[in-house]
Amino acid sequence: MSKNVVSVEEFQRIANRVSVITIIENLILTILKLLVGLYSHSTAVVSDAIHSASDVFSTIIVMIGVKLSSKESDKDHPYGHERFECIAALILSLILFGTGLKIGVSAIQTILSGIYATTDIGFSALIITIISIITKELMYWYTRHYAIKIDSNALMADAWHHRSDSLSSIGALIGVIGCMLGYPIMDSLASLVIFFFIAKAAYDIFKDAVDKLTDKSCDFEAEICECILENSSVIAIDLLQSRVFGNRVYLDLEIQLDGNCTLHEAHYVAQSIHDTIELQFPNVKHIMVHTNPN
Repeated sequence: MSKNVVSVEEFQRIANRVSVITIIENLILTILKLLVGLYSHSTAVVSDAIHSASDVFSTIIVMIGVKLSSKESDKDHPYGHERFECIAALILSLILFGTGLKIGVSAIQTILSGIYATTDIGFSALIITIISIITKELMYWYTRHYAIKIDSNALMADAWHHRSDSLSSIGALIGVIGCMLGYPIMDSLASLVIFFFIAKAAYDIFKDAVDKLTDKSCDFEAEICECILENSSVIAIDLLQSRVFGNRVYLDLEIQLDGNCTLHEAHYVAQSIHDTIELQFPNVKHIMVHTNPN
């Protein structure tokens, strides 16, 4: 089925609001983690603070992608700029995969070397890690909600970036508990599992963005056909081609009509089908309807 589509202004307003909240949240976490990390002499927490600071850069990429994708059509881009958001999602998917890969490689190196950190992180570092997990998980669901609402690839990619941070912090928490129990290897094993989750999310985001950049057909062609055939003047559908363009869909349609109908009648039927499809499938941006005589 087609998805709900908001206006360009609403799309940009919601995306920018979510992005600004994300930036503020990451800046606060960065400052808190940095202060706690320096106070407790924990390199792990300081590194996590740097990680949170890098997330601000990722969110800025989202804002740029949304800004560019919301631009009106122009002479050089007569079909619009929606695909710029897909490019932003591609960049974020690569950042997400790079983050996961770094976690995975580090875990494997630690397991192979058999040398585990034994630094006492301290109670304050443990608390900030728990706060980070809760905050990042809440931000994941918050960003995901609005990504689905406005059908935004870039926001969905940013949501999964929040989830990757949450999973990373869970791995750190498991590692701390493991060290407390005398099993430091738990940290590395948890990090490996986290890597596979992050890699899967990065792949899904990457594949969806590539599909929307390479004219993949939409997934509701059957429903469109049913809608067209509800018009009693249509004898048959000779051709129905769709292509996903960013978060919108373009259609090329050929229908059979009675060969004896006038040009005005054929135009009326074509226009009626055009308007009906746009009404029932709001993420269809453009339809080209061609009539063939039966």
